[in-house]
Amino acid sequence: MASAKRTLPVRVVAGRLGGRRLRAVPGTATRPTSDRVREALFAVLGDRVEGARVLDLFAGTGALAIEALSRGASAAVLVEQAAPAAAVIRANLEALELTEVASVRRTRAETYLRGGHVGPFDLVFLDPPYAQGVGLVAGVLARLAVEGRLAPGAVVVLEAAARAEPPPWPAGLEPQQPRRYGDTTLHLATFTPLSGP
Repeated sequence: MASAKRTLPVRVVAGRLGGRRLRAVPGTATRPTSDRVREALFAVLGDRVEGARVLDLFAGTGALAIEALSRGASAAVLVEQAAPAAAVIRANLEALELTEVASVRRTRAETYLRGGHVGPFDLVFLDPPYAQGVGLVAGVLARLAVEGRLAPGAVVVLEAAARAEPPPWPAGLEPQQPRRYGDTTLHLATFTPLSGP
């Protein structure tokens, strides 16, 4: 979780909205992905962001989805359970004039993924609270891998504490080598439908 020492503002790193500041969620319950980690992540993703349909689970301030939209993603759904964070996401989307291409769902990630019409998405971000157990992550990943949630070739990104156990990737999600940045590790996996495209 966030430390009280964090005072740097959250900003969009690059793309058409590069340099724009984002509102932060009051208090320390929300831990925004640092500018450095976002910059490294999007360097890895490269041109896979262009035109992507994005799902941002545990969205916090919305920084990951907003970064993707700034870099050419076509649309985004941001899922956040906490009311203060959901309000900040809406404010950030309005300030950046992204409300026509992005929507906010104030609910739990697991609840959203139980919905009947979800996806397909090309790029999924999961940034759950570090204190949450592996059971939560396993359940969310299993629901993501259900038919129709992910497009063939979709990339799923999980942000976790550096010393956390590797995520339990379900069948169909092929993991890459984890990438560590300070106290954060990024786990990426690519989706291949078990029954073919």
